[in-house]
Amino acid sequence: MRSRLRVFALVGLFVTGIDVGLVLLLARSWSLVWADTAALAAAALASYLLNRYLTFGANPSARWVSSPVTFACLAVSAGLLDVVVLLLLDRLGAALVVAKALAILSAATVRWVGYRWVLFATVRRELAERTPRVALASPLRLTVVIPAFNESENIGNMVEVLAGALGAQMPRSEFEILVADDGSVDDTAGRAEAAGARVLVLGRNRGKGAAVRAGVIDARGRSVVFTDADLAYSPEAVLRVLAEIEDGWDFVVGSRRHEETTTLVRARRVREIGSRAINWLTHLVLLSRFRDTQCGLKGFRQDIGRVVFERTVIDGFAFDIELFLIAEQDQLSVREISVSVANRAGSSVKVARDTVQLARDLLRIRRRAGAGGYRPTYHQELILEGSIADDRQS
Repeated sequence: MRSRLRVFALVGLFVTGIDVGLVLLLARSWSLVWADTAALAAAALASYLLNRYLTFGANPSARWVSSPVTFACLAVSAGLLDVVVLLLLDRLGAALVVAKALAILSAATVRWVGYRWVLFATVRRELAERTPRVALASPLRLTVVIPAFNESENIGNMVEVLAGALGAQMPRSEFEILVADDGSVDDTAGRAEAAGARVLVLGRNRGKGAAVRAGVIDARGRSVVFTDADLAYSPEAVLRVLAEIEDGWDFVVGSRRHEETTTLVRARRVREIGSRAINWLTHLVLLSRFRDTQCGLKGFRQDIGRVVFERTVIDGFAFDIELFLIAEQDQLSVREISVSVANRAGSSVKVARDTVQLARDLLRIRRRAGAGGYRPTYHQELILEGSIADDRQS
């Protein structure tokens, strides 16, 4: 990502130089309108060609490249604003260089907002399209993954409550509860196993992202849902996620910002503000307007979840951002649902500390994405295209 941004910045400086230089040159003998129009046309053509073959040369499927007509229309709109601002400032007596600089700034703002708006709409449309897929053969219908760290006081009850609710809707033989113990130093693993869960123990404490990754990759059910160990999301919500996955969605996410969501126990005000700040920061990485990236309830079709998590590297809370980024890149179908939330007092989340760490992880995600680190392998591509199913845990 760093090298691509560098190239993009250099291309931007170069075409801006073309724009300003041609205006200053042509304005000596042409009218200001025609001089600016010619300069803008030359700069726009140079920008498209250089970005097409240099910035995005290794990724011809990039949405910016694959939608030239749309972005040409935005460039024309921004160009018209450039001309209007330039003429207005010229009539007010501003120096040509100053007027052109302000015109470029105005047009750049329009282009940036327009590009983001178009990309948001395009990505949302892609994510709403379900891909026909080969049926999975696993005998288990569902795996619920619970990441846990030093939860010995609560995990037994959590497993029993969840198992009871799921058992009322399907035979016990059709689902499993998998507790991913993130290097706990208490008896989390023992109490979870005693309550009927299958337990996967990580050798050391690495973070929620690492625990969820290990659990999803090891899951045996045709659908995989992960949820928090504090029962913040009801078992009924888990069943709703399952129903949406079985209805053909690749990736189902709970949203605390959904208009139908109910909050049974509110989080502290500072935590709510921190959550909104985190969601805003995700716009640095994601193209689509997901209302709540950090909700602890999400689910995947088994093989899709596995090929997604096999490419994640973030062990902390920002792992959710990787999931959305990969979903956008792979054009997975994504479904947002409402949830009922009962926030637990004394949560381990530290807003200031975790927000800073998340910002660092976002930069790491951007760099990795730019370097092609989230690209699927050939086998993973076949699964994503719906050509084959992956039943390694069947």
